[in-house]
Amino acid sequence: MSPYSFTSNNRTRRGVLTLIGIYAGLLALVIVFDAAWWLVVLLGLTTLPALWDIIQDTQAGLTLDADRIRWFSGNREGEVALSEIDHVRLDTRWDFSVRSALVLTSDKRIRLPDEAMPPHKELEAVLQKAGLRVERHHFRVF
Repeated sequence: MSPYSFTSNNRTRRGVLTLIGIYAGLLALVIVFDAAWWLVVLLGLTTLPALWDIIQDTQAGLTLDADRIRWFSGNREGEVALSEIDHVRLDTRWDFSVRSALVLTSDKRIRLPDEAMPPHKELEAVLQKAGLRVERHHFRVF
C-alpha cells in the first residue's frame, strides 16, 4: 500500500471571509441599531479562538502507511500501529458531521481530531484499502 497523507490549514479563504462577515455584522449592530457596546464586545469574544487559529495558521493532518496511522493538530499528535486497531468507527452526528475513532484490540477508543480528518468518504476508502474494518453509525443518541 502506498502511503496516504492529508493536511489542512486553518487559514482558509472561507474562514477569513466568515470572520470579516461576523465583524461587519457586529459593527452594523453598533452603528445602525445603536447596540450596547458591551453586548457587541461579548458577542465578539466568541470569535477569538477562530481568529487565533487564523493568525497562527495552524495545520492538522493524517498520514497512513503500511504500519501506522499518524495524526497531528497544532501541538497535539499521536500514532497507532495498524496491528493494534480492531476497527475504525465513523459516527454521523445530528449536524451531519462525521466523528472518527480508532477502536483498539484492547477496547480502548482513540478519538481522532476532526480538523485532522479528510472527507469521510475518502477516509473510509483509504482505511478499507489498508485492510482496516470500518463501521458506520448514523445518528446515534447514545
